Formats: sequence, structure tokens, C-alpha cells
Amino acid sequence: MDPVSPTLDSAFWIQVAAILLLLVCSGFFSGSETALTAASRGKLRARADKGDAGAARALAITEDSERLIGSVLLGNNLVNILATSLATTLIASVLADSGVVVATLVMTALILIFAEVLPKTYAITNAESAASAVSRPIAFVVTIFAPIVSAVRLLVRGVLRVFGVRTDPDSHILAVREEIEGALNLGHSEGVVEKEDRDRILGALDLAERTVEEIMLHRSKIEMIDADNPPLDILTQCLESSHTRLPVFRDDPENIIGLVHAKDLLRGMYKLIQGSVPTEAALKGFDLKDVMMAPYFVPETTTLDDQMRQFLRRHTHFALVVDEYGALQGLITLEDILEEIVGEITDEFDSGTEEEVGRTDDGHFLVDGAMTIRDLNRACDWSLPDDEANTVAGLVIHEAQAIPQAGQVFSFHGFRFEVLSKQANRITRLKIRPL
Repeated sequence: MDPVSPTLDSAFWIQVAAILLLLVCSGFFSGSETALTAASRGKLRARADKGDAGAARALAITEDSERLIGSVLLGNNLVNILATSLATTLIASVLADSGVVVATLVMTALILIFAEVLPKTYAITNAESAASAVSRPIAFVVTIFAPIVSAVRLLVRGVLRVFGVRTDPDSHILAVREEIEGALNLGHSEGVVEKEDRDRILGALDLAERTVEEIMLHRSKIEMIDADNPPLDILTQCLESSHTRLPVFRDDPENIIGLVHAKDLLRGMYKLIQGSVPTEAALKGFDLKDVMMAPYFVPETTTLDDQMRQFLRRHTHFALVVDEYGALQGLITLEDILEEIVGEITDEFDSGTEEEVGRTDDGHFLVDGAMTIRDLNRACDWSLPDDEANTVAGLVIHEAQAIPQAGQVFSFHGFRFEVLSKQANRITRLKIRPL
């Protein structure tokens, strides 16, 4: 009887076991790479805040994504190449000349199914859980391979620099806003995120990038009190006004000397009319300065985020906006800033106002020329650019490079704009339709 073939002795089975072990290691590296790159850092942070140590380690590992990927790829390639070499040697010893071809086909199938597709599918399905689970061994691998990965990183950057490519590993930090915006828009398109929720979140994120100039009430629309008017006229104006705070000027509307709150005005006049003196005679002794507050001026370049903080710190809701020369440009209130987040805020005095966006039967939109482009985009879910102008009328004037006349029609940015009416040089009403 022939002795046992040397290819089927204990060494043969040791090699088979080693190949299987290497395949498991390859699957571990592939799955770990997918889990750590696909896991949401926001979800990992939430898990870490709840006491998940694995999630905290995963966050620390993914801080340097270049080192992480380099270490995992190094480990993955090492085990794949070693497993393939062992399989080729093993099968070639059994099948002789055809062993190389068979080994290539077998290892390709095994690596593809069990070391790539299977672990990566699981990792994508359970990204955060898998990332937390593999964080400890991967942290060890990253530490062991750190010197080699650092050398490879320098070599890669040197080669890329030759071709004029500059790498910035921390650039993802600056793209957080874009990632959130993209996720919200994607969720809205898929019906998961409501339009109102998306607009509120994006509005809050935009506060640091927008200035008071973009949302202020223009000076042509500011209602003011003339300090030289008779007290009874001032009282009548305040009672008829829909605003509780009114700027006070003297001689020239540019010369703002104070701010009057309706409650302070009524309180001050009420003190005078108490007694036996007739009302009109008592009001003649009223001095508006006694109830005025000092005006609060802010530059037009102040960001909305900074201005909201100033309002909260100063315990006031009203500010006058001036340009670099100190000339009055408009006014802004805390409500204006909040409306950038939650949308239009109306009360019993605003309920009767005309809507800024109307709809015609033929699909056109009737828009007030003074409406801001941002509000129009929010109301109609459009994406008109607001880089060169703040209002819809300003956008038309900018694109036309002239002050258009009523009846003129323009087409740009995928929309048709028709000027319906104008007052002096100001466009008051437009008809807009997407092309």
C-alpha cells in the first residue's frame, strides 16, 4: 500500500487553515474600512455621549481619515497577498501546471464573496454598531502601522505635489454646512423631511453668513415720529400705527434723536391727564424727551448671528442700520431675524396685509418687487441667486443692467420675469413663471 501523499499530510491542512484565517482577516479589514467611513459622525457622537466607549474610539480614529485608510488598506493588502501566495503554492503542489490558474480563480471568488461583498454589506447595514465594535482592534492596527503609513503618506503627497495637487485632510470640517444642506435637501426630495423643517434648520445655519443689510426694512418704509409735532398728533400717530416702537427725528428724517415705545408714551401722557386739568391743556406740557430711549445704531455689515446676540445681551429688539458714512439705511428687529428661521411671523396687525406671492390661473406668480430673493426661494422652493441683489426687483435690474419699464419681459436663471408696475425708479410688481 502506498504511503500517504505528502500533499495531504498535516502541513497541507495547516496551510488550508492559514488561508481561511487570512480570509477572515481580509473580511475584517474590508468591513472595518466600510463601517468607519460610512458611519455618521453625528450618530457616533450621540452614542459616545450616552457612554459608548467604542463609539468614542471610532470618533477618535476617524479624525485622521488619511491615516485610518492607509493602515486598513495596508493590513488588507498584506493578508490578501499572503493568502493568495499560500493558495497558489498549495494548489500548484497538487495540480502541477494548472495550479496557478485554479488558485487564481478560487481565491478571486473567495476574496470577492467572503472578504469583500459579505463584510461590506453588513458594515453598510449596521455602520455605527460595526464601527464601535471594530474600533479597538483597528486602533491597535493604526498604532502598529503608523510609521509605515506616515512614510507612505509623505510619498503620496510628494507625488501629488508634482502634479499640482494639494491635499487638505481637514477640509471636511469646512464642509459640514454643505453636508447638512445636502442631507436635508435629499431627505426633502425623498419625502422624509418636511419643507418647513428643512427651511428652519438651514435658516439657523445661515445666520452667521448673512448680514443685517439683507433683511432690514429699508428707510423708505420706516414710520417715524417728528419730535416737533403736537403731543396730540404724536399720540394719534402711535395709536394708528401697527408698530409698538417708532424712531423719533427732528428737522430731518436722517437726524434720529431717539426711540419711543407706545407703552412709555401712553404711560407718560396718562400721568399728565390725571386730575382736573382738561386733556388738551394737560398734554401741552408733555415733553417727548421724557419717554424717549436712546437710539441704537448698528453697521449694515453686522452678521445676523452677531446681531441676535447683541439684541439678547442689550435686552432690546430694535436697531437702526447705518452705512459706513453713518447714513441711515433701514431698521432691523429681533423678529426679523427670527423670521429667517421660522418663516413669516404675523399677528393681529399683520393678518390683513396682502400676500407677497400670489398665483394666477395660468401658472404665473405675482410677486412684490421689494420681496427678498431668499423669501421667494423659500416660499416657492426655487433657487434664484441672491449674490448680486437682495430683492427680486434688484435681481431684475442687475440682470437687465438698466431700470426696466412696465411691460418689459426678461428671461434669466430659468425664469421669465415680466414687470407689471413701477413707481419712479422702483419696480413694485412682477409676474414670474419658471421656463
